[in-house]
Amino acid sequence: MKFFQVFSLSAMVLSFSNNVNAAELTDKNKAEIKAMVREYLIENPDILKDMAVALEAKEKRAEEEQRLATLKDNADIVFKLAGDPITGNPKGNVTVVEFMDYNCGWCKRSVDEIAQLIKLDPNVRVVMKEFPIFGQGSEYAARAALASVKQGKYWELHQAMFKHEGQVTSEVVDQIAKDLGLDVAKLKADMMLPEVLNNITANQELAKAMTINGTPAFVIDDGIEPGYVPLTRLVERVAAVRANGCKFC
Repeated sequence: MKFFQVFSLSAMVLSFSNNVNAAELTDKNKAEIKAMVREYLIENPDILKDMAVALEAKEKRAEEEQRLATLKDNADIVFKLAGDPITGNPKGNVTVVEFMDYNCGWCKRSVDEIAQLIKLDPNVRVVMKEFPIFGQGSEYAARAALASVKQGKYWELHQAMFKHEGQVTSEVVDQIAKDLGLDVAKLKADMMLPEVLNNITANQELAKAMTINGTPAFVIDDGIEPGYVPLTRLVERVAAVRANGCKFC
């Protein structure tokens, strides 16, 4: 029914236009067309809803296409960027990439899912993309996490910061690091290393190019899934990649 409403509206405008050469349209003709369209839309407001839904779907498809194109062009940066912490099996045959922020509520849920995935699947490789988007505390935490790699404490610090109740601030990070036995003075010095700062910048630029605007966001081979992904879905996606063969991992 709605298709015929749109068709009817288009037919009305075309019929009017066909009787008047485009070059000959006067201000009066244009006003009449506008009035005709306005009146029809007022009488059939559902058309506007349909148009909004269609536009949203079109924009979503365009966003997904852009993400996939960027992924293909930047596969090495996504899956093999030097400095990205890796957990699970470093030589695993399927890679799961997660963009995350230590002050992201859904990321706090995801950390348990990733931990369970690693236990369930000894052949999965997980790349952590430090992607701080929630302010200075998040950026400090991301730099601390990357710096902790030099002390062999990344995964412990990563999990501990996500288990913290409340906002993760610089003071919270320092205390957690101390409790875990890290050399906090060395940690702070390493946090300022160019390789740490450049890693975060690279991830931010990559996320922007892939239109990843929030956390968490997952990349599993050529599949991009923004938002929280439950364990069952992660397991399914990894299995599907193994069954069909890796394109990038």
